[in-house]
Amino acid sequence: MNGVVPVANELGTLGLHHFLALSAVLFAIGAVGALMRRNALIVLMSIELMMNAGNLAVLAFARKLNDPKGHALAMIVIAVAAAEAAVGLAIVVGVFRTTRHANIDRLTTLKH
Repeated sequence: MNGVVPVANELGTLGLHHFLALSAVLFAIGAVGALMRRNALIVLMSIELMMNAGNLAVLAFARKLNDPKGHALAMIVIAVAAAEAAVGLAIVVGVFRTTRHANIDRLTTLKH
């Protein structure tokens, strides 16, 4: 196994395909949430879920290849996701204060 210790629990050993399958499911849930929902907060949470799914895939490959650069990339992605959440939430709060709703279909104030 190239010196990589697999994750073990009482159910057995979790391989790379388990983490990639979980990552794909989480990304699909986030994509559906971002495309189907109209509330800006739900869309932001869905984008965060998609970023974390990508992060999980990067970490799974980094563990499989025993490469610490993948962990460094994951930390950068976490920092970018935190900044995106802070800025996005500030924009949503600012828009909500003026329009009294967070429905992205009804937002026209940023068009002008």
